[in-house]
Amino acid sequence: MALNLTPITLRNQLFLFSFNSKSSPNSRLSFNSNYYHSLHLPKPLFPFSSLPSSPSSWPCHIPRVTTAPVEYAPPAPDFDFSHEITRLNILRSRLSDSTNLNDKHSVVDKDATVKQFFGTNQNDGFSTVLASLNLDSYELFLVKCLVAAGQEHVLSFESQPVQSESELARSSLKSALYALVEMIEKVDVDRVGGNGGVGKNISFALNYEEIEGIKKLLKTLGEIEQFYDCIGGIIGYQITVLELLARSCKRQATNWSQTRTESKDCQFLEIYAPSGLDLSQSTEYASQAAIWGIEAREFLYFKLYGKQCITPVAMMTSSAKNNHERITSLCERLGWFGRGRSSFKLFEQPLVPTVGAEDGQWLVAKPFTPVCKPGGHGVLWKLAYDKGIFKWFYEHGRKAATVRQVSNVVAATDLTLLALAGIGLHHGKKLGFASCERQLGATEGINVLIEKKNLDGRWTYGLSCIEYTEFDKFGITNGPLSPESLQARFPANTNILYVDLHSAELVGSSENENSLPGMVLNIKKPVVYVDHFGKQQSVSGGRLECTMQNIADSFFSTSSSRCYDRLEDNLDTFIVYNERRRVTSSAKRKRKHADKSLHQTPDGSLLDILRNACNLLSNCDIRLPEIKGNDVYVDSGPPFLLLLHPALGPLWEVTRQKFHGGSISKGSELQIEVAEFLWRNVQLDGSLIIVAEHVMGSMRIDESDEPILQYGQRCGRCKLQNVKVLNKGIDWNSGNNEYWKHDVQRLETFKVILYGNAEFEATDVVLEGNHVFEVPNGYKMKIEPGRPGLSVQLDPIEPSIMDSGSWFWNYKIKGSHIKLELVEL
Repeated sequence: MALNLTPITLRNQLFLFSFNSKSSPNSRLSFNSNYYHSLHLPKPLFPFSSLPSSPSSWPCHIPRVTTAPVEYAPPAPDFDFSHEITRLNILRSRLSDSTNLNDKHSVVDKDATVKQFFGTNQNDGFSTVLASLNLDSYELFLVKCLVAAGQEHVLSFESQPVQSESELARSSLKSALYALVEMIEKVDVDRVGGNGGVGKNISFALNYEEIEGIKKLLKTLGEIEQFYDCIGGIIGYQITVLELLARSCKRQATNWSQTRTESKDCQFLEIYAPSGLDLSQSTEYASQAAIWGIEAREFLYFKLYGKQCITPVAMMTSSAKNNHERITSLCERLGWFGRGRSSFKLFEQPLVPTVGAEDGQWLVAKPFTPVCKPGGHGVLWKLAYDKGIFKWFYEHGRKAATVRQVSNVVAATDLTLLALAGIGLHHGKKLGFASCERQLGATEGINVLIEKKNLDGRWTYGLSCIEYTEFDKFGITNGPLSPESLQARFPANTNILYVDLHSAELVGSSENENSLPGMVLNIKKPVVYVDHFGKQQSVSGGRLECTMQNIADSFFSTSSSRCYDRLEDNLDTFIVYNERRRVTSSAKRKRKHADKSLHQTPDGSLLDILRNACNLLSNCDIRLPEIKGNDVYVDSGPPFLLLLHPALGPLWEVTRQKFHGGSISKGSELQIEVAEFLWRNVQLDGSLIIVAEHVMGSMRIDESDEPILQYGQRCGRCKLQNVKVLNKGIDWNSGNNEYWKHDVQRLETFKVILYGNAEFEATDVVLEGNHVFEVPNGYKMKIEPGRPGLSVQLDPIEPSIMDSGSWFWNYKIKGSHIKLELVEL
């Protein structure tokens, strides 16, 4: 498939891939040196005993004091956080003790803020307006909770543009409703002769947009009340926001050494750089781990075991920027990738209100419309439980999953994901991280090993993550990286996880804040939105977010004494490392024309993909141009285009057995969209494109009348042996080229299109100039030297080999490796 990244559309959702385990769930992860010698494996680059024998020789440690988030702007001096938190805590406690909705109404009606808001002016006109809105009992309760949380300004009928936090609109709904009553009464007098038909004429007072705004507000409030029920719904959400703001205010008034003694849940806490398997160094063990995890790659699994396997995929989306609708539309347009609609679950995360940094007031764009954004990827675990995702995985016979953000376009490169999954499954781990070195300027957190001495004298250990927004808390500066910087000593958090489903479900189903791991309030970046008058506003604020990787905090191990040796062997969590470009390259934003940085753009991700492809093929005795730094290609584009279908591997040791010898010149283009492929001594100077209609197999209709890709059946096939391809290729001077979309202008190309199970072979020839060969289903085209020129033959494939083809690659596991054998029929 051609590279087509969609960073803006895809940045807010995640994939969960689940798979079976045929390994012993009780085996432990033990990486001792004797084990390595017994398998004749090299020791990993990072030793697995993470802590030296004595504390005096331990690596860098930074005391961690509090779980409060990053430093924020100081609150308004006249806002009493303590008083408001106390009031809301009392209300939350009383609501928690209520057994039904009527009791909850009684509790919230007694709240001083609610009483003041509704006051004693509940006259006929005011009550009539409320009644005319057709709120049911639960919706009315949501409105009362909104008021009780101190957010009555959201209900303002005449919202003013917000210039800053201090100018936040605070007019009450009560005034608006009285104004509304006067409008309605006027309509009644004019239309029904003053007979009081208020309820029937409410539509004349509110326009369609305002009515829809109220409906949307009630939907948002309902989602907050339901999803955040583990912390007290709307009231609990606001309490958490205020507590985080209050802590940040308190921390600003103290220095680091003072706060060090203030941790409430432990005597002290320290962090270390975690140790783990380096996949790029311990290649033998990495290969074995990939074999353990091979069930997650369906075509490779079929080639090895001859069995069809479809992995269920769950994707968490959001309604922000129409994300959910666009992802659904994409999957439908592509026929659910030949996997069937029933193998997908899309579940939408709730939007949460943003708050001002001064006093935690919800930001409002227009009447009834708080500025809402997704609640962070940490809502994944609770949402997956609420939406029945864990149960759905179990029904498919799955025990574990890998988790990744789809904006990371290199996460599945080579064996990173397979080895991560294999280690987790084989050793019965609860959680695993795929990590790499940090990069200058990347907005990413770090993975750490935490050591904590509890108040009861016991010791707690585990892997965790510190978000980049929280570095200040730990005395870690977020400035330039250097060998001496604290950042350089810790690996990057990439949000690539292995997770045991049962363990994750226990966290997601816990009826407390543990189901929302890593809650933070990041207000270092302003909230930007468009107000009611179409004017863009930028306000210091943020939203309550959760971080999915901090589910690791629920899997810590406890010891009665301090641990100095072989610590990682006994943890329920683990970490693996690989080269950065094989682990993470995020396409989160489209590069602006004048932007000189390719960081986190699809342009930068394309260069990482090309570097990986160059690394892959250069080890196949294929000569390729050097790829220099990103800054070289800001204006000129990449040195070449090289796009290989993942089914050629995805393990590089598999792909490398299909390629050998030859060269690819600077400015060339190679696109291979076929799995059954052979390259032997091919010299490319120009553009070569091989595209198969059936890359991995053909479609069949299953018992549910869904089109399903049947692996290995009637695939397209291509052999190139001793071939030289010469043409003008891509027009690199064209200003219309969008390389990351693979949307380029070509002067000449050699292109082969394989329909159905068509085959193409070229041997001992020079293919020069502009050519397009289309091979029909059921036929084999051969190009050989002719007298003169080229000899092109098109023959039907024999009926007896119509499904298998005239040749195929036979995959076999030998030890910890996969070996390929070319079988010709």
